Amino acid sequence: MRILVVDDEVELADAVARGLRREGYAVDTANGGIEALEKAALVPYDLVCLDLTMPDMDGLEVCERLRVDPPGGEAPRVLMLTARDSVEDRIGGLDHGADDYLVKPFAFGELTARVRSLLRREAARSGSTLVVGDIELEDTKHRARRGSRDLELTAKEFALLRYFMAHVDQVLSQEHLLEHVWDEHADPFTNTVRVTVGTLRRKLSLDDEPQLIETVIGSGYRLVDPDTDPSEAEPSG
Repeated sequence: MRILVVDDEVELADAVARGLRREGYAVDTANGGIEALEKAALVPYDLVCLDLTMPDMDGLEVCERLRVDPPGGEAPRVLMLTARDSVEDRIGGLDHGADDYLVKPFAFGELTARVRSLLRREAARSGSTLVVGDIELEDTKHRARRGSRDLELTAKEFALLRYFMAHVDQVLSQEHLLEHVWDEHADPFTNTVRVTVGTLRRKLSLDDEPQLIETVIGSGYRLVDPDTDPSEAEPSG
């Protein structure tokens, strides 16, 4: 999942970004509202962690613009991060389109829990555990397994599997995966997506285990739920 952290306090934005990267998310930062909108116009972020008070543009205006003219036609989830803690401020943030509101200072564990909750909502999932066939991913424990076998995954492989499982049976192009699983520092001219999909595929399927990640020639990749008909899948970029 691709996240944008927006805060004019550079050290705070960088600290939040580092922590979210350790959780396996692809994270970019912006240090003002104008920069945030410029980046959001280029990248279809899944979630924006947005400071409310910034000198160049108020977070409420940023949130409102993301809702009125969303990049790619679909608005990202917005988590407001602010020192304003009055009921009126919270209501104002939610009324301007925020999905959740977290008051500074906050515990990083609460931030990650809210991020997981919002991203599960994005994927129409109700729990912290994703299940496709005999693959099970526990987001809160950062653990994945197939059947009785634990999967030894790198942070990027875990993030890629999580994205596949949140979009099961959808055909995802390399460009789409690069936008949502990698951050702005990824080189689009390398084979990083193909290589990571390949290593994940090998770790998922050992011995006689059926392969669930399919290559759709000319379109991308698809994680197939064995309980559904893959012919019903739709391309997703």
